[in-house]
Amino acid sequence: MIKTNSGVINVIPKEEFAMRTKKIQQSMDEHDIDVLIAHGCECESANIRYLSDFWCVFDFVGIVIPKVGQPIFLTGGPESYDFAKRFSKIEDIRVHPLYVETSAPVWDKPTDQYSFTKLFDELRQKFDIKKIGIANENIIPYKIVKDIEKSAPDAVFVCADDIIMKARWYKSKNEIAMLKKAYEITEDAVIKAVDAIRPGISEAELEAIWRGEIYRLGAEGTSYPVWITSGPSTYQSLCRSTDRRIEENDMVQITLGAKYKGYCGNMCRAVVLGEIPQRHMNMIEVALECTQETLEAIKPGVAFKDVYERFRLRLERSGFPNSNLYGPAHGTGLQECEGPWVDNRTDMVFEPGMVFNVDIWIADDRYGIRFEDGIIITETGTEILTNYRREIIRK
Repeated sequence: MIKTNSGVINVIPKEEFAMRTKKIQQSMDEHDIDVLIAHGCECESANIRYLSDFWCVFDFVGIVIPKVGQPIFLTGGPESYDFAKRFSKIEDIRVHPLYVETSAPVWDKPTDQYSFTKLFDELRQKFDIKKIGIANENIIPYKIVKDIEKSAPDAVFVCADDIIMKARWYKSKNEIAMLKKAYEITEDAVIKAVDAIRPGISEAELEAIWRGEIYRLGAEGTSYPVWITSGPSTYQSLCRSTDRRIEENDMVQITLGAKYKGYCGNMCRAVVLGEIPQRHMNMIEVALECTQETLEAIKPGVAFKDVYERFRLRLERSGFPNSNLYGPAHGTGLQECEGPWVDNRTDMVFEPGMVFNVDIWIADDRYGIRFEDGIIITETGTEILTNYRREIIRK
């Protein structure tokens, strides 16, 4: 049991991972896919975590889901094999010699190794392999793809990313409990970081204060490579904290998220020291208005395109047209930023069980601002996950 401010929660049980596999297999049947192969690495681990609760280190990981039967977990060496035996919720673990880190040793310890030919020959005793779905196709290494193709030269290959991703759009009660804890940790640590902001402290020092607090509160790491920017670097949507020291009359952009049991929290706030240029202040005020309006507009049954259009019109009427990179919200869960995206290119509506980050980022080539908060879609409305000072914080 884990005690949180929102009550007592349990870790996700092994049975839920088995249910996820069955759900994927049902979708495979609908798409006439015989085998689905998911891939993961340390920085792109979400699908592997979803299917097995394993977060890889160094070596790659593959999960092979046959259309019938149990999934098979692949990793690349004796140390990763032992690691997976301890943490993976998938019990059938095999070593594939290509699933190793980019600078791997030659192992002295003997292992029973499986190529895809050997693995598929085993599966072919149960069914023909005519159609193979590849998930994470944008990161799976070339050598592994060639080995898969060699193992099934007559098979048709299709992208299967959506089969897993769409299943991940809808969170279980256990997943929502993990997310609430992740946001709780994120917010409590943000409060400590904001309290530490003063002229003379560096961006990196502020990030270190926040990181120290999230680990004290039970986080396993960060939701993404977090950062704090200040002064002339706030126009960058993606950045790194640097050794730049905060100055009087700076805006400090906080972009921070803690990960708990694989699930990602996130929170973005603006802190103003002294006086900043009026255009930047106007931009912050508009972003704050967009954030509040979007949080109020999101309800179960509301169309994505309606929320997006309200956001777009607010920017246009406020003098900041085309200052956004994307729509005002996106899905979140095992990745801080995952589908679905809230824009005008879809007929989707908000549904219970979905979790989003309301993510308002607007910028020009000199100034930028982001406010971000988590929100759960419930049967009757919404629940906002972070509420600390949704305002221009002045120090």
